[in-house]
Amino acid sequence: MKKLPVAIQVYSVRDDAKADLEGTLKKIHELGYDGVEFAGLYDHTPEEVKALCEKYSLVPISAHVPYNDMIKDPIGVLSQYATIGCKYVAIPHIAPEIRPGTPNFEYFMQFAAILGKAAKAVGIQLLYHNHDFEFVKVNGEYGLDILYKTVPADLLKTELDLCWVNVGGENPAEYLRKYAGRAPVVHFKDFWGEKGGDMYELIGVENKAPQRPSGFEFRPVGSGLQDVPSLIAATHDVGAEWIVVEQDKPSMGLTPFECAEKSIQCLRSLGQ
Repeated sequence: MKKLPVAIQVYSVRDDAKADLEGTLKKIHELGYDGVEFAGLYDHTPEEVKALCEKYSLVPISAHVPYNDMIKDPIGVLSQYATIGCKYVAIPHIAPEIRPGTPNFEYFMQFAAILGKAAKAVGIQLLYHNHDFEFVKVNGEYGLDILYKTVPADLLKTELDLCWVNVGGENPAEYLRKYAGRAPVVHFKDFWGEKGGDMYELIGVENKAPQRPSGFEFRPVGSGLQDVPSLIAATHDVGAEWIVVEQDKPSMGLTPFECAEKSIQCLRSLGQ
């Protein structure tokens, strides 16, 4: 099995990045990560960020960019990430009023296609990063599947977050395989919580989101409920280019960087 490069979503260590972006990127390199995915530039210019990535041998593979920012100035905003050298930019989150099950969702999908065209114009591929709220069923289909069925694959590819796929009620490895050839970047995120009997009782009911486990918390990769070897196998099977580690909040009494270290150690021990 070919080794895939591993990046970290800088949001995982955001407080460190806000305080000292250069020092944070240096630590990320020292932990053994191959690249980074940004979520903000922390008061640096695109040129400065590009130079820092080059200095610490980190590939700036992608970035999470707020949807509203891109809509206001698609070319202007996306061009900043083209300057940094990002190959991908992801829509990271959407507001409740435009989510699946709302009258505005159809229009969001149209705007996503427009953003996909703008991204192409500056040499970037647009991705969509899911949470659990896309796993509502509208006319018998998950909102996330409707999105990918509606927007052409050349304009919008997936950045499946495998934690939220699991919480959404699907086997993350099997669900990822549905999008073979359309999943260049995959989010590895682990979690913990008690899956009660009613965790998925709302799946299939119109406009109702899945319920998260009680005691839910994010965990370093390999320290939670995810079957990491199966996720790695599926990531290879779909032709992904990158694994991106993300942990929204630290846990287990560890600092964000200690969590990041445990995640990369787990993936390296499994051949990545």
